[in-house]
Amino acid sequence: MPAAVATSRLLVVEDDDSIRETVGEALRAEGYEVLTCANGSEALGLLSGEPAQPVDLLVLDLMLPGLGGLDLCRELRRFNNNTPILVISARDSETDRVLGLEVGADDYLVKPFGLRELVARCRALLRRAQQTPAVLPEIYSHANLCLYINECRVTRDGKDLNLSPKEYKILELFLQHPKRVWSRDQLLEKIWGLDFVGDTKTVDVHIRWLREKIEVQPSSPELIRTVRGFGYRFG
Repeated sequence: MPAAVATSRLLVVEDDDSIRETVGEALRAEGYEVLTCANGSEALGLLSGEPAQPVDLLVLDLMLPGLGGLDLCRELRRFNNNTPILVISARDSETDRVLGLEVGADDYLVKPFGLRELVARCRALLRRAQQTPAVLPEIYSHANLCLYINECRVTRDGKDLNLSPKEYKILELFLQHPKRVWSRDQLLEKIWGLDFVGDTKTVDVHIRWLREKIEVQPSSPELIRTVRGFGYRFG
């Protein structure tokens, strides 16, 4: 019995006839409805034309004639089209993968790939898209601290703290994941972003500044603890 939901519609955008047909056949065998396009302009017209043909997942090659895969991603996201996108590409460098994800792709699969892995990744993206988003609390509290998400405000003993944007984001991340150990590289990625260029010591500096504002004794912290050899833990 096919593992897919029969009503799920996928669009495969690939200029190589053989790959496009093979991928389409593999996905149809799983029970999906599959549309195909040979270039980015055709796909954009299908997705945003009049009438538009919405799909549940886009399988997208980057090296397309005319409108390339990256530009198609940008266009879709620019118009708030949140269709999950699985990029398939022969470009296998870290830079290419990061760029694909940054312009709006949800996953990246390097050619040549196995059809079973392709199907599994499609299934995972569809499952993730169908899940109801978790309702996050509007207020996080710990000891004498309160962080108000909607107001981007933090209080200590009921009094507002003057936190910088980076300090606020660090504290928000810590409060959302108490007891978890974060490495400096993980904090850089989460708070500063993948394109940050600089020294990991900037994390230590911001942690020190944050401790000075939330700890009773910053030199002997009780909230933000250093886990030697690993990073930092809150609580």
